[in-house]
Amino acid sequence: MSAASIAPAVRSLFEPFSFGRVTLGNRVAMAPMTRSQSPGNIPGENAAAYYRRRAEGGVGLIITEGTSPGHPASSGYPDVPAFDGEEALAGWKRVVDEVHAAGGHIIPQLWHVGSIRQLGMGPDPSVPGFGPSPVPHPSFQGKGQPPHEMTQRDIDETIEAFALSARHAEALGFDGVEIHGAHSYLIDQFFWSETNRRTGKYGGDLAERTRFAVELIQAVRASVSREFPVVLRFSQWKQGDYRHKMAGTPAELERFLAPLSDAGVDVFHASNRRFDDPEFEGSPLNLAGWAKKLTGKPAITVGSVGLDSDFLRSYAGQPAAIARIDALIERLDRGEFDLVAVGRALLSDPEWANKVREGREDAIIPFEPGHLKAPQA
Repeated sequence: MSAASIAPAVRSLFEPFSFGRVTLGNRVAMAPMTRSQSPGNIPGENAAAYYRRRAEGGVGLIITEGTSPGHPASSGYPDVPAFDGEEALAGWKRVVDEVHAAGGHIIPQLWHVGSIRQLGMGPDPSVPGFGPSPVPHPSFQGKGQPPHEMTQRDIDETIEAFALSARHAEALGFDGVEIHGAHSYLIDQFFWSETNRRTGKYGGDLAERTRFAVELIQAVRASVSREFPVVLRFSQWKQGDYRHKMAGTPAELERFLAPLSDAGVDVFHASNRRFDDPEFEGSPLNLAGWAKKLTGKPAITVGSVGLDSDFLRSYAGQPAAIARIDALIERLDRGEFDLVAVGRALLSDPEWANKVREGREDAIIPFEPGHLKAPQA
């Protein structure tokens, strides 16, 4: 599509962006969203069609739903695709090929759920949740099982599982890899003082609690080529505490991000409930803006893009109306962040990016809660 066909008000959203070996056609990314539509943990033809449809709809970079590396406790939800084993990897190869054939680019999100896993969950019901400390996950409000406290061997095996999956990703032709370090799953459980009460090597203050992630990122970085981007998704908010802030000031955030950046993160994906929320008093910068400012690395913003309410209301069964993206464009024009991840709006309308590009916002399909389980084909 020619530059002349881009609506002037959104031109910056559709500028190219260099991403490792490839150049993305625009700044629109598809946010990772769990689908639970991979029976036997194998991504099938439906997954390939789903992601291809978003590439055809104009998305520059697709970040897949969370997919579990080959650690026995990594999965905690039914029908979530694995990123390990011959059949699952063959399914992901089909996904990659379909997205590339449609002119898109795609990276997998590697995800370990940690202590959110409970005994009885598949694929092996006998495997408990794993965590930094034997503390039930706060999202269970005191009713969850305490996880197995990870030993050094457990930590080493988990890190190797992530590194192996990253190697698989590059071999399969993915364009990079994202590590899920947000939303109080395993990596974030090491960050969060509520779930990490260790006193040794992997405990301590916030900066010291990054050690597990640092070692994991270093292993992933060493397992792939230098031109293969490593993205880290992180969040201040946690499941069980949506108002939580690990870092209460820019200085604290810098102490948290610096070791992660030094370990080999190429892009920070800062998860917000609403992209337009300033992260700290006295500055309009959101979390992605601060990540870019403090590390000098590219950043991805996310959170209620194109919709008038956050995801919590959607999970509660409320629809979300289409919202203008003027404020988003203003932030992008200021260089606050580099890429914009879109979630629910792409579930309801796979053509969201093309319609925004062409100035056809009035034709966008509104989001309904049913789209969470049955996205538009």
